[in-house]
Amino acid sequence: MTDMLEIKNVACIGAGYVGGPTCSVMAKMCPNIKFRVVDLNAERIAAWNSDILPIYEPGLDEVVSSCRGKNLFFDTNVDDAIKNADLIFISVNTPTKDYGISKGLAADLKHVESCARAIARVTTSGHKVVVEKSTVPVRAAESLEIILQANKTEESSFQVLSNPEFLAEGTAVRDLLNPDRVLIGGKKESEEGLQAIAALESIYLQWVPKEKIITMRTWSSELSKLAANAFLAQRISSINAISALCESTGADVSEVSQAIGMDSRIGPKFLQASVGFGGSCFQKDILNLVYICETLNLGEVADYWRSVVTMNDHQKRRFTNRVVTAMFNTVADKKIALLGFAFKKDTGDTRESPAICVAKFLLEEGAKLQIYDPKVPGRVIEADLKSSPKWCNVTIHDDVYDAVNGCHGLVVCTEWDLFKSLDFLRIYETMLKPAFLFDGRKFLDHEKLDDIGFNVHTIGRPSRNGNKSPFNGFK
Repeated sequence: MTDMLEIKNVACIGAGYVGGPTCSVMAKMCPNIKFRVVDLNAERIAAWNSDILPIYEPGLDEVVSSCRGKNLFFDTNVDDAIKNADLIFISVNTPTKDYGISKGLAADLKHVESCARAIARVTTSGHKVVVEKSTVPVRAAESLEIILQANKTEESSFQVLSNPEFLAEGTAVRDLLNPDRVLIGGKKESEEGLQAIAALESIYLQWVPKEKIITMRTWSSELSKLAANAFLAQRISSINAISALCESTGADVSEVSQAIGMDSRIGPKFLQASVGFGGSCFQKDILNLVYICETLNLGEVADYWRSVVTMNDHQKRRFTNRVVTAMFNTVADKKIALLGFAFKKDTGDTRESPAICVAKFLLEEGAKLQIYDPKVPGRVIEADLKSSPKWCNVTIHDDVYDAVNGCHGLVVCTEWDLFKSLDFLRIYETMLKPAFLFDGRKFLDHEKLDDIGFNVHTIGRPSRNGNKSPFNGFK
């Protein structure tokens, strides 16, 4: 019978999109455990301790306010948090490397390694369960263990687990409260490993049914995270490839995706054509998978997964080409309102957002952009676009009607519910004619927009009212 390690204090290194929401929900569901989220970014920690959290996520404000100061704490004292913790989550950023060997493919694990060294340095005695929460390559846990074992004292010991997150931004709180599954990877062949797995499992069991908690080997857990994101992204790229065919044949991608999705072997999820996928995980994880395959001499496998990213990049360029060609093959000096800058609704995250690529492409063509997003701060939009040599042609608006005033065209890049309820007749009357509208998320009422007078273009379907421009190629 495996003895149970009692977990009373949990530390989480990293107060970002994973660490903050995860420990907040855990604190709500486990009032008997103290959760401490630490980060060296003092500004971010100050925001977690304020009334305006550093990230927007529906329901997160209520969760944090119900636990903060009771069994949920945010601070910058990393060493003290490590020292007093029984279990430590590593939830730091693991971006794709932008330098050196494997640039553009492999995950940059410098922050993960830094955490491991800090944990080993501070832990002079006692036992710690160290949990990978960040998305990492297969066998990263082995690297963590090597570092910890090489630097431990005679009085300290460690067990390393993999516990990947499967949160979708915009529904993170709901995903945490009612997860599809919880994966815990560890050394199932050793008594110490089984004890560590049971300790982490005991936290989740306070609200997650046992049948949803899957324990496995560490490497299987690490690969499952990459594989899940790769499969989801592949579905999006697949339907986007079909959307190009629909536009050329006169088919409607919504009807095609409905027909495909009703096949019980396929299902309807992630079959909505759009301007492309974004976010912090999909592209990064696929490229990481490509890198792993290449290092193992699995060239054909690497090429297959690389094509998913290639198709996504192509879709963003195709959509922008449609904007340009529909507007008489030039957007130079034309005002274009870009509505939505987050990579999806209900989040303020812009990492890998298709809107960034669309904006940069349009700026290259000489457009003057007027940008509005209800949750993305202007400073974030500025940081994402400042590298463009034509950044001076961007204005950021706090009011959506100000953003669209006097524009030649509207480009919708994020499916915010707010945009469905806009007064489009009012918008139409303030725009130059013909008034173009490009729906990159295929979610607006196109028939109503046609009736108002908009020249409507959307993903996966030819223009409803016909493009009066002689430049209507879209490849």
